[in-house]
Amino acid sequence: MSKILVVAAHPDDELLGVGGTVRRLSDEGNEVYALIMAEGITSRSDKREDSDQSELDALKKDSIKACETVGYKDVEFCGLPDNRMDSLDLLDVIKKLTPFIEKYSPEIIFTHHHGDLNIDHRITNEAVLTCTRPMLGEKVRKILAFETPSSTEWNYNYTEPFTPNVYYDITQTVDFKIKGMDCYKSERREYPHPRSGEALEALAKVRGSQCGFENAEAFMLLRECI
Repeated sequence: MSKILVVAAHPDDELLGVGGTVRRLSDEGNEVYALIMAEGITSRSDKREDSDQSELDALKKDSIKACETVGYKDVEFCGLPDNRMDSLDLLDVIKKLTPFIEKYSPEIIFTHHHGDLNIDHRITNEAVLTCTRPMLGEKVRKILAFETPSSTEWNYNYTEPFTPNVYYDITQTVDFKIKGMDCYKSERREYPHPRSGEALEALAKVRGSQCGFENAEAFMLLRECI
């Protein structure tokens, strides 16, 4: 049994990038936890303080239900400003993240790709790498970056493309990922949006075809200490 932490920027990222893999790892007896760094949806208002608290509460409930669907043991929320994490010093983000890494003491971390279009994704990646520098006594042995549909593939500057080199077979668990995403009333979209169920299923087929599986999720190995 391993302890695994998924560090995601927003509610639904923990499903979009790694939901099928989480269900598989959970079914195999591992403890998988989710940490969501930013609150979500407040960037849709002109000012953060103008956001509807009831919508935020509903989003959190959706996230908890979605995480239960795909097998997370627990999910916690840092409540950082949505799509405004670049307004914070990186040190402040790191200080928010560090206690959770100490609490869960994971051997494996899944997080965002460093070249995503979304600024919160990039900052989350940097914070994870900084918090888990491979010094003597560091328990995190492996860090994997996932792709986030509607962000990873939308960064057209091509300076840091997502080039997967690790694939997890999710043929038996892809349906749980789709059901989990269906829990997100405010985040799911209709096809052909990348966050629609049909598009997520199609991506799983494509990634599976790249490695000989029917369905897969793809990752980039950022670091592994053996």
